[in-house]
Amino acid sequence: MKRIITIAVLLLSAVSFAQIKVLETVPVEKLGKVNNNYIQKIGDEYTVYYTSIQNDDEEGSSLRKFTFKNVNNDYASLYSIIMNGFGASPLYDIKLELPNNYIWLHYTGSVIPEKATVQFMVSSKEASSATSSISEPFVKDQINKLFQK
Repeated sequence: MKRIITIAVLLLSAVSFAQIKVLETVPVEKLGKVNNNYIQKIGDEYTVYYTSIQNDDEEGSSLRKFTFKNVNNDYASLYSIIMNGFGASPLYDIKLELPNNYIWLHYTGSVIPEKATVQFMVSSKEASSATSSISEPFVKDQINKLFQK
């Protein structure tokens, strides 16, 4: 009986002091891509990476991002908002509020409707880092490709 108790105590102490734990991971999915711009999905969180056309020497990289959770099918809603903006007459900017950012969808028209463009104008909500950036212009087909539609 003493041996059984000793073995049980040794096994329990070995299990409780193990150094390696297996953690649950969430797969990272890269959705659509246009040039260096792409959308990445991790769980229910979407991150839009875009190339900024502003030259910020202090930041170094021109790749910027904004993130949001897909709470009420927000991913599909963002796509719909962007696509509906192409059909507006006259074209007008749309302002969106995300948890950490404000995003203006800036549309520029063209004589040819297929050549109308949209740019993401992103500014941070944090007062300490009042950063803003502007994406390269996207045509309707590029938005479809970016959102995999």
